[in-house]
Amino acid sequence: MDDRDALLAAVDDGFEAQLAQTADLVRFASTRGAEAPAQAFMAEEMRRRGLEVDHFRIEIDLIRGQPGFSPVHVSYDDAYNVVGTMRAVEKRGRSLILNGHVDVVPTGPLDMWTTPPFEPRIAEGWMYGRGAGDMKAGLVACLAALDALGRAGFAPAADVIVQSVVEEECTGNGALACLERGYRAEAVVIPEPMNDRLLKAQIGVIWFQVKVRGVPVHVAEAGSGVNAIESAYRLMTALHGLEAAWNARRGDYPSHADVAHPINLNIGRIEGGDWASSVPAWCNIDVRVAIYPGQPIAEAKREIEQTILTAARADPFLHNNPPEIVYNGFEAEGYVLENAQAPVAALASAHARVFGSALETLASTATTDARFFGLYGAMPALVYGPRSELIHGFDEKVDLDSLRKVTKTITLFIAEWCGLTATRSAGA
Repeated sequence: MDDRDALLAAVDDGFEAQLAQTADLVRFASTRGAEAPAQAFMAEEMRRRGLEVDHFRIEIDLIRGQPGFSPVHVSYDDAYNVVGTMRAVEKRGRSLILNGHVDVVPTGPLDMWTTPPFEPRIAEGWMYGRGAGDMKAGLVACLAALDALGRAGFAPAADVIVQSVVEEECTGNGALACLERGYRAEAVVIPEPMNDRLLKAQIGVIWFQVKVRGVPVHVAEAGSGVNAIESAYRLMTALHGLEAAWNARRGDYPSHADVAHPINLNIGRIEGGDWASSVPAWCNIDVRVAIYPGQPIAEAKREIEQTILTAARADPFLHNNPPEIVYNGFEAEGYVLENAQAPVAALASAHARVFGSALETLASTATTDARFFGLYGAMPALVYGPRSELIHGFDEKVDLDSLRKVTKTITLFIAEWCGLTATRSAGA
């Protein structure tokens, strides 16, 4: 048995334990602001493996002026990152960051899940649960790959840094805090759920809120008031017109020119009014919109603002009472994987060995933390992870056969990229 076969067998030998740890992590309801217990769990798992652990709170004042910072709209009092470093005894290879996030999106109505979202279950080759796919299975796979190396009697011949971050789903400020703290490597792997493919490009994202005002009156005199909710609907229609216009420009952006609908605008939340028998005096809508790699955020904001104000001017009340626009989360640039021939070749070789097929690539209509490493840290960031379905939806799930193979691929990639050093426990 050659070294690579031994590593693949070692992943198989540890896979049941890997699934158990993944399930343990899924049990943490680590929505935004509630990630600390999950991060304490990750810190302990890293310590148990002998990694040097840096368990630190994100300090907004340290990252506020950094490129890629997104506006903060929630408390960071309990926002912690965990970074574990496996130091190479003999440094002969190339260093590596393995990055993943523990924060998950809200569950929505619990009665629309087949089983409770934070009670993971395995059925017909899938693990179900909020965060199982996006991306706790991938994060645990990073530790499982290191476990497999040790089980086979090896250690990386370069430093490997495992980052468990928060805020990926709404700002990316967790990954930015790791960058500000000085963590660097010669390549980065982020095992987001990419369906066994490598991300070659991703869009950027802007979050904003539109605050609309109206004139409240008794419903018996509704015609004399101004319904803020109905006014907001007119603005939503205008914003979807902007979405269509941006999609029509996809030919100007080579990374997404062949994607049928690269720009998606979502009205993710609406809140307004005080009383069923009163014409609503206020309405707030929360919006997420994509932008292309290379589309400046400032220019995109100007178009968003112009679209809203133009629509408002056509309304007799809003013309003199324009909506307020507040940016309250993502201000993320798009990212294209470039100057990464060496790590991509190593990943493609590992993938082919495990899957028996060539590594496919995709241009994503979502964003990941890869932009921080690629745009601001001069580190090639490879986003590659298992097949998952219904992420951000009900009955989110990850394919366990895909997860096993992706873990094997990451293990072989570490062996090729970092090199291997035999340990005393070889053959144990």
